[in-house]
Amino acid sequence: MSSLIENLTPESLAAMIDHTFLKAFGTAQDVEKLCTEACRYRFATVMVNPAEIERCVQLLAGTGISIGATIGFPLGQNCTPVKEFEAQDAIARGARELDMVINIRALQDGRADVVRLEMQMLAAVCREHGCVSKVILETCYLTDSRKRLACELAREAGVDFVKTSTGFGAGGATVGDVRLLRAAVGPSMGVKASGGIRDLSTAIAMIEAGANRLGTSGSVSIVEELRRRKEASG
Repeated sequence: MSSLIENLTPESLAAMIDHTFLKAFGTAQDVEKLCTEACRYRFATVMVNPAEIERCVQLLAGTGISIGATIGFPLGQNCTPVKEFEAQDAIARGARELDMVINIRALQDGRADVVRLEMQMLAAVCREHGCVSKVILETCYLTDSRKRLACELAREAGVDFVKTSTGFGAGGATVGDVRLLRAAVGPSMGVKASGGIRDLSTAIAMIEAGANRLGTSGSVSIVEELRRRKEASG
C-alpha cells in the first residue's frame, strides 16, 4: 500500500465516499439497503436521484448521514432556470449536497457564459441553504483545455467541488483527469472522482491523484477490501 495513504483507515476512507444509487431501475429495497449500508459504514452521503430524496430522509433521520441528489442528470442539457428549480426543490425535500451536470455542449461550443451562469446559480442556491455544491464536468467528452476552463469557471463561481463524471458517459474517472482537475482548482477546492471506481486500488489511485471525495456504488466492497488488508498486515 502506498506511503501516501498507509494511515488510511476503513473509517476515514468511508468518510470520503458518496455511497451511490443512481440507476434508472430498482426497488424500494435497494434504497433501504443503500441507507442501511451508509449508516453501518458512515459514508459521507447517500447519493440518489431526486425522486428518492424524501425516502432517504425518512430512513436516515437522526443518523447524521447527509443526502445528496443529482441535478440535470445525466446529460446536463436542461436550461439554467430548470436546473435552478430542480436544485431548490431537492433542497426543500431534504438534500444537502447537490451534484449538477454542466451544460457540456455549451462548454464544447465555447459558450462559457452559459456554464458560468449555471455554476453561479448552483453555488448561490447551495450557499443560501448551507448545502454543498458540486459540478459534474463529464471529462470524457472534454479536451484538457475545456476541463481547465470548466475548473476556472467553477472556482470563480464559488462551487465547492468539481467532479469528473456521471458514470453514464463514454468513460469515467481517470487518474490523469483527477490530477488535472486538482492542479486546475488548487488545494482548497474539492475534487470528486466518480465513474468506474469499483475496487480499492482504483480508489487509492484517485486519492493519490488529488481526489478528496469518491462517488461509487462499490463502496462497501472497497472499504471491506481495505479492512482485510489492514487485518492481514497486522
